Amino acid sequence: MRQYLVTFHKVVPDDSGHDHRILQHQVIVPARSEGTAACAAQALFCEAAGIVDWRLRADTCLVAQLSEATV
Repeated sequence: MRQYLVTFHKVVPDDSGHDHRILQHQVIVPARSEGTAACAAQALFCEAAGIVDWRLRADTCLVAQLSEATV
């Protein structure tokens, strides 16, 4: 089974109107595919934050497969 790093970011504007991506949560999950990893990570994020939908706290969910040397 592969390992995936899943990160959740929220886009927040600063005082000058420039957008910044702020890391909200990240987790490493074992999964067979990127889609499965995203679903598992979203469920973990919701559980950790006590929310019903991850989009209440983040705008993006990015999935990256970790190389064997990283794990």
